[in-house]
Amino acid sequence: MSSEPILQVRNLHKAFGGLQALKDVSFDVHQGEIFGIIGPNGSGKTTLINCITGFIRMDSGKVSFRGKDISRQPPHKIAAMGVTRTFQIMRPYYTLPAYKNLIVPLFSSRARKAGGWRGGGRLGARDTVSIDILEEIGFERDSLVPYKLASTLPTGYLKRLEIARCLALRPEIILCDEVFSGLSMSEIASIIPLIERLQMDGITLIMIEHRLRELFRVTKRVMVLNFGEKLLEGIPEEVMADDEVKKAYLGSEEV
Repeated sequence: MSSEPILQVRNLHKAFGGLQALKDVSFDVHQGEIFGIIGPNGSGKTTLINCITGFIRMDSGKVSFRGKDISRQPPHKIAAMGVTRTFQIMRPYYTLPAYKNLIVPLFSSRARKAGGWRGGGRLGARDTVSIDILEEIGFERDSLVPYKLASTLPTGYLKRLEIARCLALRPEIILCDEVFSGLSMSEIASIIPLIERLQMDGITLIMIEHRLRELFRVTKRVMVLNFGEKLLEGIPEEVMADDEVKKAYLGSEEV
């Protein structure tokens, strides 16, 4: 993990009418790190990801990626820089086969510049790359699963498909919004090695999670949000032993 931050968030504010969703949130994420963001329901975690990735315009503050201000960039330009995200509520192209869901990101300028696949502009080459990526994240290549409509896939495969669409963009950062949510313990056990392998490949991950025990298996540093404010940041054991964190979670979930 690099000592230099790859992503910096400074004094981020966001309000929806009279509701202050985020208030003066600041943190750094280092290259190659798995950084966890936790907090009770309604604490502003998804709003934070939406602001970082340009899906919601922040009221004030600054987000920097590799020293460049991306605070006012639209989502597609942020993704083209290498900052990608998954969605808590999966958003595949439901009427397309799983592997065809990767064709759009593979046609992006970032994927073209990154190279690493053969075939020039031919669609068939991208089909092959799509299958390759799906196989890397747990789709059985020799089965019918990559060719099934996304609408027919169970939650576990849809979660992996979200990650696969990010990988098609050759990302430097993936912001994961509750990847473990809705998965069985066996499905989580199979996806954790994937998360670890992405880190080993040099990808930085920012993970929002309610499944804390599972999250703490892969991250060494977490930040706690509560009512839109940063409550604490540190290693998981110290954070969860803090009285204010316990109070924030009281009645929200078992920790």
